[in-house]
Amino acid sequence: MSAAEPVPVYQPTLQADFELEDLDVDKEKYLDFYRKVGVHEDMLVPLAEHHEGPHSYYVLFDRSATYGYPGASQVLAVYLKRDYEKGTFSFEQAPLPLPAMAQSWLIHRGCPPDEIGLDSVWGPPSADEATRALERRLAGDGDHYAMGYSYTSDDPDDMVTVVALRALDDRAPSPFRVIVEEVDTDMWTHTLREGGFDTVGQALQWCDDRLAGEAGPLPPVRPAAAASRPAGVAKAPAARPRGRSR
Repeated sequence: MSAAEPVPVYQPTLQADFELEDLDVDKEKYLDFYRKVGVHEDMLVPLAEHHEGPHSYYVLFDRSATYGYPGASQVLAVYLKRDYEKGTFSFEQAPLPLPAMAQSWLIHRGCPPDEIGLDSVWGPPSADEATRALERRLAGDGDHYAMGYSYTSDDPDDMVTVVALRALDDRAPSPFRVIVEEVDTDMWTHTLREGGFDTVGQALQWCDDRLAGEAGPLPPVRPAAAASRPAGVAKAPAARPRGRSR
């Protein structure tokens, strides 16, 4: 390359491209996709995507979520399967609070785990190995848990997401878990931590306290050998309104 030639610069994709041209034979399906996903297409930033034949998998940051219900999830997972012969497609989508949870959702719909890594250009990177390890575990084992509650705060003075989960295996240690993601806006990094609780009430109370800036440290997840299933915890935590008071 001569000195006069410009050096190529990587330009990240600013907007998702779902490649659905000429696949609108099923008008109802096309309209359904538009209502649930496409209407915000210009506000969806790809954090990760993988394409394999007619299949496409997307982890998207939804910039429009901040203008919706307080606490709404800002990550959207989308799975597309195209049928070029029939000129149509099928899709699934799920708003989720954390990118690792979106990765897990896609992996369990057939996306190769090694092909849906997050684009390092977008979002604050992981601050430490503990965060990276927990993100890998969530991406791989996310189907072991049911989500009962989440709240995302994009307050620049306290950017935090809390997620309450229930283990689907009743024998799991600390059957209720809280995952908390915190963004350091000065260093522009994020941390992810996990705590274990015996009851849904304890897990949700910790979430409330953290959103109010009053929470203590997360209690550790109990080792498997010490696990015992407390009475009365068979049900998943009830979903809470997104506008829940803090």
